[in-house]
Amino acid sequence: MKVDINKLKELRERTGAGIMECREALIRADGDIDRAIEILRERGVQIAEKKAARVASQGLVDAYIHAGGRIGAIVEVNCETDFVARLDEFKTLVREVAMQVAAMGPKYISADELPPDSDEAPEEVCLLEQAYIRDPSRKVKDLVTELIAKTGENIKIRRFCRYELGGV
Repeated sequence: MKVDINKLKELRERTGAGIMECREALIRADGDIDRAIEILRERGVQIAEKKAARVASQGLVDAYIHAGGRIGAIVEVNCETDFVARLDEFKTLVREVAMQVAAMGPKYISADELPPDSDEAPEEVCLLEQAYIRDPSRKVKDLVTELIAKTGENIKIRRFCRYELGGV
């Protein structure tokens, strides 16, 4: 099947995925860009699951202090190589995670850390399950999964700490 070059270009710009991945997704989606994006996201989840067992010992620590200096957060996000840690996309992810922590005040990284007897909703207290502050239709874990698919490396949010002036 022949793929419309303009749709291929648009899909690449919107997702950052490779040419062949975009082409295959457009073919599977019969030329529907939105469906192709969904196919690429599903593929990203599959890639992330395969990479989850790999050691992520490189990465970055970043801090975000909200305007006014009353709230701040520090986060550590790990990847497999220093090459990926130096990518602008990785630095942006780390910064966005720090902003998310400052804005939303999660208690845990993932739902796996939530105590079994807890009555708290994972989407409120688990960082990866929270709606992304810049696009509530996506979760924080979607940002991580997309970058895993793009870089081909395992990426993990290792730890975070949130500070609030006068907070307990």
